[in-house]
Amino acid sequence: MKILLLLLFLPFAGFAQTMEASPEDEAGIMQAVDDLFEGMKKADAAAVRKAFAPMATLQSVVNKDGKVSVRNEPIEGFATSIGKAKPGDLNEVIDPYQIMVDGDLATAFIPYKFFLKDQRHHCGANAFTLVRLNNVWKIQAIIDTRRECVD
Repeated sequence: MKILLLLLFLPFAGFAQTMEASPEDEAGIMQAVDDLFEGMKKADAAAVRKAFAPMATLQSVVNKDGKVSVRNEPIEGFATSIGKAKPGDLNEVIDPYQIMVDGDLATAFIPYKFFLKDQRHHCGANAFTLVRLNNVWKIQAIIDTRRECVD
């Protein structure tokens, strides 16, 4: 029986191991995420755009009066709005995160607290999908949640 279970689950052991990010991959993935957040903090629309892959998407899960929907936001519109802020007004502080990698595809689940002009504005989680393009990790998609922070 033990041998049968071993044979049944052995193929999945290799799959699970390939999902862990190497230190190099994690550094590259977090560099893309950090570049986005630094661009936001500096109100640098060009830096925000540069963090994203071509044809990237940005979405938010919205729960209004108990009705859940997904709102799409064009990357260009997002970057433009960031560029209109004053440097230092926008600050997204991340909490411990989880990264999974399979070849040139990665996901990063990153809880956060968002500060507007040094005041906590909202909390939530970002689910990033990243791709390695020309040996550089780029953000292909973000879907996030936004909610009132709970202390």
